[in-house]
Amino acid sequence: MTRIAIFDCFSGISGDMTLGALLHAGVDEVVWRNALSKLKVPGYDIVIKPVKKEGIAGLQVNVNLHDTDHGHGRHLSDIADILEASRLSDSIASRSMAVFTRLAGAEAKIHGSSPEQIHFHEVGAIDAIVDIVGACIGLDELCIERVYASPLPLTRGWVECAHGMMPVPAPATMELLTGFTLRPDSREKELITPTGAAILSEWAERESDGTISSPPEMRLIRVGYGAGQRESEIPNLLRICIGEV
Repeated sequence: MTRIAIFDCFSGISGDMTLGALLHAGVDEVVWRNALSKLKVPGYDIVIKPVKKEGIAGLQVNVNLHDTDHGHGRHLSDIADILEASRLSDSIASRSMAVFTRLAGAEAKIHGSSPEQIHFHEVGAIDAIVDIVGACIGLDELCIERVYASPLPLTRGWVECAHGMMPVPAPATMELLTGFTLRPDSREKELITPTGAAILSEWAERESDGTISSPPEMRLIRVGYGAGQRESEIPNLLRICIGEV
């Protein structure tokens, strides 16, 4: 049997939604927190609480920083140093680094630079690092071997970033979504964050031409819902379906 996860992104995806969905799908919170503590990054607390979005129960995960994180300008080498100094398993550290490498590549292409020169801003902050490493830990704890994704909502509008106002999806996010199926969505909101896109871009199965693979038939084992911060008519949830092929 092969254990798979299908990310049903009917309302987008973010790092915190991913954490909530994985924990709701059965990741042991104590084991997960213990594994995350091996990152050896101080200055934050994680608050996990049950919530309901339009009547659907899920988990909301908030990474709260004790102070302002002044490391928003971290380079890819800084992230590598943090991961190398951790006590994380080699597989989780390398997969986490792969997520950041994808993100750096996308940012470099957008800004006409190189991955090594890119300054991570929002995604270099401690909370984003915790989101990415925490997602890799959660997928590892659930013994997920393959990840698949539903079509993603292509919204519109504007979002304020470190570089100023950016179109939604943000340019780096859009670059990370290459190969994914996008469906038009009239909502003027950022439903796919760079962190969420980077996690999915690294983990999702691809065909030889780079297209994201369609999920196979499976026996459904469990379902988890991770809540975002928004309130809207469409539940702001990420649904992760765990199954066996």
